Amino acid sequence: MRDLNRKVGEMEYDGLITDINPPVEVRGGTISRLAAAAVYPRGTIFAKSSSDNKLYILGETSGGGTLVPDCILCDSAEVGTGEELTVPVYTAGCFDPKKMTVKEGYDITEADWDKLRERNIVFKAAHGAR
Repeated sequence: MRDLNRKVGEMEYDGLITDINPPVEVRGGTISRLAAAAVYPRGTIFAKSSSDNKLYILGETSGGGTLVPDCILCDSAEVGTGEELTVPVYTAGCFDPKKMTVKEGYDITEADWDKLRERNIVFKAAHGAR
């Protein structure tokens, strides 16, 4: 009975998810291996390739096929050069646009926002989040 009242951990609110509508959906996705290892932070937007169904960071140009904005990374992930990595991704939900990460030097376009909205991924700033 003692264990039922014991504190087992803490959670810090990072402001990534900003509303319960639309409901958050999580699925698995496969990030393509990289030429140089990298760490993608939680909130990274990925595009899916039409040729191999692999995920590439939004703004990447070398994925083969057409890259379409598709999902958001749930947890930070270290991607290497040897193998692809299967990770949990958000495929729907409401997120803070200021918490998103894309390829360095890339600016998210209106077409990118529209493609994400088509997938039920919407954006609304979090009030009071840092």
